[in-house]
Amino acid sequence: MNVKCPTCDKDVVWSAASPFRPFCSERCKLIDLGDWAAENHRIPDKAPIDAALSEEYLAELEQEFIAQDNEFFKH
Repeated sequence: MNVKCPTCDKDVVWSAASPFRPFCSERCKLIDLGDWAAENHRIPDKAPIDAALSEEYLAELEQEFIAQDNEFFKH
């Protein structure tokens, strides 16, 4: 089976003989990785963000972390 390299569209044989599949080369694989790291590619989140709920959740998390730190340093 052949697939197209996601980076350069070159044909790639999908088999164990193609170590970088679905990419044609390590170079194309690293280019794609760099694009993900730079957030050029994203998986969309369709859920709207509730700012008030997010702030409340962050405050709860902060309190949990503070409690964990305090418990850690007691021992």
